[in-house]
Amino acid sequence: MHIVCLDLEGVLVPEIWIAFSEAVGIPELKRTTRDEPNYDTLMKFRLSILEKNGLGLKEIQSTIEKIEPLDGAFAFLNELRSFCQTIILSDTFEQFAAPLMKKLGMPTIFCNSLEVAPTGKITGYKMRCEHSKLTTVRALQSCGFETIASGDSFNDIEMIKASKAGFLFRTTEQIKNDFPQFKAFTEYKDLLSAIKQAVMENN
Repeated sequence: MHIVCLDLEGVLVPEIWIAFSEAVGIPELKRTTRDEPNYDTLMKFRLSILEKNGLGLKEIQSTIEKIEPLDGAFAFLNELRSFCQTIILSDTFEQFAAPLMKKLGMPTIFCNSLEVAPTGKITGYKMRCEHSKLTTVRALQSCGFETIASGDSFNDIEMIKASKAGFLFRTTEQIKNDFPQFKAFTEYKDLLSAIKQAVMENN
């Protein structure tokens, strides 16, 4: 049996932190996992900026409510789920993901959670598990699944490497150059075709 593991931001929806950065006019918040391989370093950087500017969960959620899936993402996900089980593996947070999942037809998502004070201040975050994407892929494989993975950022590389087939999608030139062994796509139809082929080859 096969299961597809997809990243969320940059693959199905716009980058949340970039959208929020533009909404509040803080360019530093545009930094994402495409730029910073160490997620803990990135999140501490983000939280320090939020605290400095007096911003909290309410402000971020207000931006997220206005975010729509990337053009073609809903149809792509529906077609993918019609022939292969699919899970979204993301380093985003439950408090961010909920409204986006509604707009994508309520796919299954495994993500993390924020620690939020009664005032709405984000005080920290809790990862679901260490190396969450790789750990999840390994767990699925231990259950008898063959995984196919796709993402756009440094934090997707572990799950792509560990899967039977893996693809980059709308990634950066730096990541493509660093990992030339993975095919890179920019169109959903091409990614869908590659996944279908991988499923058929592994049957």
